[in-house]
Formats: sequence, C-alpha cells, structure tokens
Amino acid sequence: MTDVTGVPVDVLRTLFHSDQGGHERVVICQDRASGLKAVIALHSTALGPALGGTRFYPYASEEEAVADALNLSRGMSYKNAMAGLDHGGGKAVIIGDPALVKTEELLLAYGRFVASLGGRYVTACDVGTYVADMDVVARECRWTTGRSPENGGAGDSSVLTAFGVFQGMRASAQHLWGDPTLRGRKVGVAGVGKVGHHLVQHLLSDGAEVVVTDVREESVRRITDLHPEVSVAADTDALIRTEGLDIYAPCALGGALNDETVPVLTAKVVCGAANNQLAHPGVEKDLADRSVLYAPDYVVNAGGVIQVADELNGFDFDRCKAKATKIFDTTLAIFARAKADGIPPAAAADRIAEQRMADARRP
Repeated sequence: MTDVTGVPVDVLRTLFHSDQGGHERVVICQDRASGLKAVIALHSTALGPALGGTRFYPYASEEEAVADALNLSRGMSYKNAMAGLDHGGGKAVIIGDPALVKTEELLLAYGRFVASLGGRYVTACDVGTYVADMDVVARECRWTTGRSPENGGAGDSSVLTAFGVFQGMRASAQHLWGDPTLRGRKVGVAGVGKVGHHLVQHLLSDGAEVVVTDVREESVRRITDLHPEVSVAADTDALIRTEGLDIYAPCALGGALNDETVPVLTAKVVCGAANNQLAHPGVEKDLADRSVLYAPDYVVNAGGVIQVADELNGFDFDRCKAKATKIFDTTLAIFARAKADGIPPAAAADRIAEQRMADARRP
C-alpha cells in the first residue's frame, strides 16, 4: 500500500511514529539512472554537523532501511557526544546488495545527495562501504571522510575502532577485577571482519585467550592462519555459551543482546564493536540483573568516528590515538555514574550524552 507520492505507507509510519523519533531531517534519495535508493537521517546537529557512516545493505524492505537509518543516526548523536566531538548524529543507508548493485555511478549519485545538504551531514564508511567508495563519493561531495591517504583522507578507521574497544575492555577489567589487563582472560569475539580482526591482535598481545566465530569462513581462516592458538566456535550461539568465557565481544551487526542470548551468556562482561547491541529497551536491565557488566557500545566503539572527525581538520594519527585512549577513562566514568545513580551503565551513558546535547542547545 502506498500514499499519493508512491512511498510505502509503512515507511511513512516508521518516519512519523517511530520510537526513535525526534530526528531533525530525513531524506529519501532515489536516482533512477544509477539505481540508487538511500535514506539519510539526521538525528541532531546540536553539537555541530551530523557525522556518521554510510551503510550499504540488502534490506528486506524499505521500512527496515528507514528504521535502521533512524536507529543508527540516533546512536551516532550519543556516540559523538560521549566521544567529546563537536558533531551531532547522522547516518545513511543505501538499499541493495553491494556485491551486486554498487557502481561508480551509484556512489556519485549518492555523493550529490549528501552534498545537497550543504554540510549538515558528513559521511564516512560503514558496513558495506570502504575507503575506495568514499574516494568516489568525495568527487561529488566535500563533506566526505574515511577517504584514502592518497586522496587527503585518513584511511581505514577500523584500526582505531578496535583500539577503542580494547580500551573499553581494559576499563571493564579494571572495574570488575581490579586490574586493567586481559592477560589470562578468555575473550569471545563474534565477527572478525574489518574491526574484529584488529581487536583479536590487541587481545593476543595483551595475553588473552581468544575464541572467535564469523559467518564468513575466510575471515576465521585469516585469523587462524596467523594465530593457530585462537579457538573457533561453530557459531555465535555456541560462542556465548562457551564455558569459562570472561568477556563477550559482539563485533558484527546489531541486536546481539536479546531475550534469547542474555539468559545463556557465560561471560561476565560484554564489550564489543557492533552498533546497537541492545535489541530493545530493558535488555540493559536484564544484563544487570544477571550481574553482567555491559560497556555501552557507542562509547567503546567511538575510535573510528574520532578518526574520521579528525580528518576534517587535517588528519594526525597520534592525536587521534591519544583521544581514543581516553575511552578507557570515559568507560570507567560511566561505570562510576551507574553505581552512584543505581542504574545500568547504558542508562548512565545516555544521561551523560543527553546532558551534553541539552547544554549545547541552551542559548
């Protein structure tokens, strides 16, 4: 069913009645010549231009794509606020299988849509998009980050994303066990792609015992070929039930923590790179009730956005790494606030982020 514009009614219902409402602007993009179908969602520009990546994914429906853009952009507002960046939150999704429909013409058309926002949205890489893609988008849009060094960019942001998650794990270990090291701890990493394989390197260097899983056999093989000591779980369901697991790191798509997975977690800490790990409100309380320490995803995975934000001012890796190192202190501060307020860490992080955005809106 569609309205008079031809837009599916379910999409409009998602836009205007979503629980993730309050967005400043949502742009539906279509370029028939290239086949581009995309959604750009700006949640907040209270702290500055909205910053967030472009996800290229074969959504089952337009409504699912809109919902993902709304949810992801809202998460970026909180992530950027907690990272101390002068940016609001935005996100874009391109509908389609990138292996089948991604073309230079499509990316250029997408760049023109981003450029039409006049700098209110700054884009970057996300699932399904890469540095080479941002180089193409940048030919039509100067508000593009995550470009290659040859084209004035910082390159792959997954390096600092993984480093930030590692800092969040160190903070979790400090809070729970009194020592900021993963030495001797068993860590399960679900998803060893762009970010996960860097995280595994940090964990092994720190002396952790690592168990991995991934839907892509080649990703697992890349890890085990380099590090035969790494164990492999058959799938995520097997990983989260692994006996003696200390930390679970979801590093693939969102929704990893839900009504089915939380009750069977063996880990005492959840700290990973995936966005939107909590499948629905209330999961954070379920984790707390089971005495599972949750390091809020948008706090610990902010290393990448710290990197791409720095690109706008002339990229300096050492400066970015120093900022990403502070994720350790920020995570500890969230745990302290949670304890003081008697609330889960996810709620404590939200309060801190919301306060920063509210302060920015005041005249």
